[in-house]
Amino acid sequence: MQIDDCFKGIRQAVKQCPAISIRYDKRSSYQGYIKGSMLFLDGSVLYIREFMDVEFSVERYTYAYHYQQDDKFIFRYDNTEHHRKLKLPAFPHHKHNGDEANVIASSAPALPDVLEEIENIFNISKL
Repeated sequence: MQIDDCFKGIRQAVKQCPAISIRYDKRSSYQGYIKGSMLFLDGSVLYIREFMDVEFSVERYTYAYHYQQDDKFIFRYDNTEHHRKLKLPAFPHHKHNGDEANVIASSAPALPDVLEEIENIFNISKL
């Protein structure tokens, strides 16, 4: 797989969002960096950051998906190694849920998984 193929998949996943500002930085044939934001119709925002290598498989060296609404923190997935003391099973992967201090175990989600989670939040709030 080439990094251009990976970027194409990300573009496909985010194309339904009404306001997108994402920068795609190709570092080599296999490495790339994406950074940006997605503004949803309800005013909520997803901030995205990923540095990946796709030469043999999709390996994300760093990532963060930070979701907020009206400046209120909702969740963030990331793999920053700052919660070593918690001894999470999938360290360094984790999720901040509802509050920066509420750190829970999590696997590394892909962008479509995060978008699905946001869609579920929309559906719950419509009830």
